[in-house]
Amino acid sequence: MITGEGIVKTFKQRGNVLGAREVRALRGVDFAIPKGGAASFIGESGCGKTTLGRIIAGLETYDEGELTLDGVPMSSLKPKQRQPHFRKIQLIHQDPYSALNPTRTIHQTLNAPLTLRAKQTGRSKAWIEERAAEVLSMVGLDPGSVLARYPHQLSGGMRQRVVIARALTVDPEMLVADEAVSMIDVSLRLGILALLKDLRERLGVAVLFITHDVATSRYIGDDGELYVIYRGQVVERGPVDTVIADPVHPYTQSLLSAIPVLHGLERPGEQPVTPVESMEAGQDESGCLFAPRCPFRGERCADERPLLQVTEGIPQEHACFYPERRSVVARPMSEV
Repeated sequence: MITGEGIVKTFKQRGNVLGAREVRALRGVDFAIPKGGAASFIGESGCGKTTLGRIIAGLETYDEGELTLDGVPMSSLKPKQRQPHFRKIQLIHQDPYSALNPTRTIHQTLNAPLTLRAKQTGRSKAWIEERAAEVLSMVGLDPGSVLARYPHQLSGGMRQRVVIARALTVDPEMLVADEAVSMIDVSLRLGILALLKDLRERLGVAVLFITHDVATSRYIGDDGELYVIYRGQVVERGPVDTVIADPVHPYTQSLLSAIPVLHGLERPGEQPVTPVESMEAGQDESGCLFAPRCPFRGERCADERPLLQVTEGIPQEHACFYPERRSVVARPMSEV
C-alpha cells in the first residue's frame, strides 16, 4: 500500500526582476494505491500530476505531508534507507528513446541492473542471461531478435516495451507510467496499454497511470481509482467508470467534453462544458482555484476554497460547492 497525506510541493523560479517566484505544484494532495491496484492521475499540462508521480517514485522531494510505503513513513528515514523502498517503484518515462542509452545494446541495457541483482543475491551469469530473455518475452518481444540491437534500430513501441522490461528486472511492486503512450504512434498505443494491464493481472504489479487523456485511463483497470488534478489540487476522485460516466466537478466535465467525437459513430454529450477563460486567466489564489474559468461559479467560489468531500447522492469525492451530474461523454449513435 502506498499512501500520501497532505503532499505539498513548491518550486522557486529565478530570473524574474522581482527575484524568486514561488510556483505551488501540489497543494495538500491525498491518495491511496493498494498493492496490485490501479490508479490514474489526470489533468492539463502543469497541473502537478508528473511532480506527484516523481515524488512517489522517489525522484523528487516534498515540502509537507507524508508519503508512506508499506506502512513506513519516508520522512522518518534517511535518504539511503529510503532506497530499498523506492526501488520497488519504477518509472516508465514519456519518451522511450531518451530513456535508453543510444550507445548501448538492449542486452547491455538489461545486463546492468541484472548484474547488480545477481551480486546482491549470489546468482550466476547464466541467470542474468535467462532473466534478460525472460523479461523481454514478458513484454512481447523476441529476445533473439532484440538483444543485439541498439535503440535506434527499434520502433517507438518496441523501445517502450524495452523500457518496461528494464523496469521489470528489479521485480517492482509498482510501475509509474508517466504519459507512457503519448509519444508512440496511435496504432501502437492500445498494445502498450494492454501490456500494462496484463502485467498487473499476471504479476500483481500495481500501476499508476499519469495522463492528460481521460479515455486511456480506462484501459489499465476497471476497478481503478481516478484522481482529477487541477493546479495541484485533487478536485474529483472515485472509481474510473463512475467519474467518467457521471462527473460532477465542472473541471472534470470540461476535460471529458474536450474528447474528440467521431461524427456518424458518436454523438457529443448533451451538456458539454467549456471553461469561460483560458488557463492563464485562472491564476487567482483566493477561493476555488477553478472559479475564474468555471461557467457555473457561485458567490461562495470567490472567497472559499472547497475541499474534497462526499455529498448525498454522489458516490465520488469532489471539491465543488455546487456539484451536479452532467451528460458530457459522447455516446454511440446506436444508443442515441
